[in-house]
Amino acid sequence: MGNTSSAPIVVLMTAANREEAGQLAEMLVAARLAACVQIIPEIQSVYRWQGEVARENEVMLLAKTTRDRFDELELAVRGNHSYETPEIIALPAVAISEPYLAWLQEEVTGL
Repeated sequence: MGNTSSAPIVVLMTAANREEAGQLAEMLVAARLAACVQIIPEIQSVYRWQGEVARENEVMLLAKTTRDRFDELELAVRGNHSYETPEIIALPAVAISEPYLAWLQEEVTGL
């Protein structure tokens, strides 16, 4: 995992419901912005928004991609998301199996 631009990352995102999560996941994979997006239904988020504590049911998305695809992924999600300020957080993959890494990089580059 020497090249930092092609380093694998996991991007955490939330969506308002399963339909939106499915649309975002399919869009990201079809555009090769993510190799895989997992959808985890029924999470509850507690957060402060506009001075108030809010509690909402949401859907979590975990997108596997590379660092060099993050900016484009973020723009695509923000342009297709129902939230004013969607959660889009990238975490480094500190260890990953070589066959999975090769597949991930192939899927996001199309090579």
